[in-house]
Formats: sequence, C-alpha cells, structure tokens
Amino acid sequence: MTVRLDRLTNGVRVVTESMPGLKSAALGVWVAAGGRHERPEQNGIAHFLEHMAFKGTKRRSALEIAEAIEDVGGYINAYTSREVTAYYARVLADDVPLALDVISDIVLNPVFDPREIEVERGVILQEIGQAADTPDDIIFDWLQEDCYRDQPLGRTILGPAERVRNFDRADLSAFVSEHYGPDQIILSAAGAVDHDALLGMAEEAFGGLAPRPSAQMSLAQFTGGQTRRVKDLEQAHFALAFESPGYRDDDIYTAQIYASALGGGMSSRLFQEVREKRGLCYTIFAQAGAYADTGSTTIYAGTSGEHVGDLARITIDEMKRAADDMSETEIARARAQMKAGMLMGLESPSNRAERLARVVQIWDRVPSLEETVARIDAVTADRVRTFAQVLAEQAPVAMALYGPVSQAPDLSELQERRAA
Repeated sequence: MTVRLDRLTNGVRVVTESMPGLKSAALGVWVAAGGRHERPEQNGIAHFLEHMAFKGTKRRSALEIAEAIEDVGGYINAYTSREVTAYYARVLADDVPLALDVISDIVLNPVFDPREIEVERGVILQEIGQAADTPDDIIFDWLQEDCYRDQPLGRTILGPAERVRNFDRADLSAFVSEHYGPDQIILSAAGAVDHDALLGMAEEAFGGLAPRPSAQMSLAQFTGGQTRRVKDLEQAHFALAFESPGYRDDDIYTAQIYASALGGGMSSRLFQEVREKRGLCYTIFAQAGAYADTGSTTIYAGTSGEHVGDLARITIDEMKRAADDMSETEIARARAQMKAGMLMGLESPSNRAERLARVVQIWDRVPSLEETVARIDAVTADRVRTFAQVLAEQAPVAMALYGPVSQAPDLSELQERRAA
C-alpha cells in the first residue's frame, strides 16, 4: 500500500493510498470548517451548508446529484463535526472521475436556491427536534456546553432552532467565502485509485480556487460545570467529562488506553463493577475524544432514577481505584484493543480515506501505521496510572443529568468524593 501527499499550487492538499486488490475507491473532500469555526450568530450554519450542498449546483439539480452516483451503484454522503465538514463517496474504480466531478461540483458550485433553502430548513428543524427527543443524544450536547461554556466548541453542531429559522442565501454564501479556501480543503482517496491521475483531476477541479486568508480559530478552554434536567423518563441518563489532551499531544494515546481499560468493553472496570457485579445499568462506557487544542474523557451510563446516585459515586470510586492499581494486564489488553480496532477498521477504504484526511489536517503529513502502533506501545503502565490520578483527583470536570435525576448527587458532592 502506497501513501502519497501533494499540494496544488493554490494550497489544496491531495492525499491518496492505493490498496491493491480492491475494485472500488472511497474519496472525499474534508474542509476545515465545522461548528467551532462559527460565530455565535452563525451557530448551525456549517451543518446547514452541508445539507444545501446536495440541493443543486450550477450544473446539476438535487435529483441529478443523487442519480449521478447511484446510477453507477455508488454511495454519496456528508457530515459536519465541530472541526470539519466532509463530503465523500464510494464508487467502483472506473467511476472515480465521476465521483470527484460530483463532489467538487457540490462543494464549489452550490446555487443555494431560496426554495430549496426553505425545504431543507424544515428538514433540519425536524432533525433538531429528533435530537431533543433522544435523551442519549441531547445529553452529550449539554455535556459539551458544560465543558466549554460560552465558546464555539461548546455550541451544538445543529444549532438552535431560532438561528436555523433565519439563515438565508447570503449567510450561506458568506460562510463559504470565509472558510472554503484552498488551505482549508483536503482531497483524500483510498482503494483502487491512481494518485497521479487524481492529482490531475484535482488540479482541473480545484486549481482555479483563489487563495484566501485562513480564519483564525479561537483556542478552547475547558471550563466545567453541570446541567440537570429532571423529566419523567424510563431511564436516568448520567454523563461525566474530564479535561484531557488534544490530538496533537502525545498523551492522547495514554487517554485512549485509559478510557478503554476503564470503560471500553465488557472486560473493562466500569462494565464489570457497575453492570456485571451490581446490575445497576445496561449501558455504561468511557471514551477519549480530542480536538486540535483540547479533549475530554467521557463516561456515560443509563440507569434507573433510584440507582443514579449509587452509579455516580461508584464511578468516581472506580476512577480513584484505577489510579492506584490499574494493572499491566489491563493496560496490555487496552493497547491490544486499540491497535486491533484501528487496524481492522482500516481494512475499509472509506475508513482509510477518512484517516488520511484527519492526520493531514492534524500534522500536514501521514504518519505510518508502524509509527502510530509504536506510539501506542510506548504508553507505559506508569503513564496510565499517572493520567488516571490526574483525572480522578484534579482535572476539571463537567456533568450532565437527564430524566428522573432529582436524587442524583450534585457535582460538588462528586468533587468532594474525588478529593477524599
């Protein structure tokens, strides 16, 4: 497998990985323009723009965009995160030129028809309503807000309904002009793809895009805090987040290994103690997430109102115990799970294309898998236990509770338990 990275004269980066034996390819455009790049009055517009990309261009109607890819048996989609918006497709090898033509068309030539804006506004408002009605979705929006209060990174990706109701063509065009410059665009492809051929097509598609200043992204600061929403639900939803490293920090691998050992699978501490031994919940997990300049280790569980207090206190106790006695065996298992998950995931060209785009965005290069595995293997038990101690006792923390949670402990009580 061969990875190649080039930059067009205007700054657009093109990265590919050839995967011999495959008859299909995944390719897409990743734009460094997500939720955290929005000003307060723009909150939700990056996601709105992602929707509008499929609603017609100067060359294709919305139906023609869908038919162009589906007529050849392919798949096209998009997503918006807090740091990127991605437009991607999976097609057979012979249809790579078509896929690139369609993706570049929707990224560079959207028409923002006012009638289609109104249609999609209704769709997005329904999406916002659906998220609000899904407790184990909305609680993470509240937790994110508690982590980064009054900051772009703390706002929801969908945006508030009152903002979405007011976006117009000028707002969408202004966001594109501000954030869809050559330096923000990465074209990534993996599978049955020829780098030189794709580079030539990329020059034709994106080479005329004029360079422009990159918008400055404000640094995030983990503030901590809590949200408690009492509601008559079947389950009490409980989530904690602790300040952790960003993805440019070597300790991101320590955080990920710790999260896996604490709550990443059926053998993890939280799963065994809270679910298997005590039967306090059906779902409980921990995960480490990261951004350019910050991150969080998150714990989530769903339980009954009568058990949420015990669950919260036991979670803190297990975190403190992990700082003292997390074993070499647990850490080795977490390392193995992390490496296996990464390597098995990369058997998919779609996952490979996404990884390429992500690491180029982070480091402007593509670390080899061997380098990444070596960084994972370099995480010692002492590093994990030190990290565990910081999280259990010192790291800023946020908490969100939703459902029958009137009997749940206050964040100050959990803080006292951490300090005890």
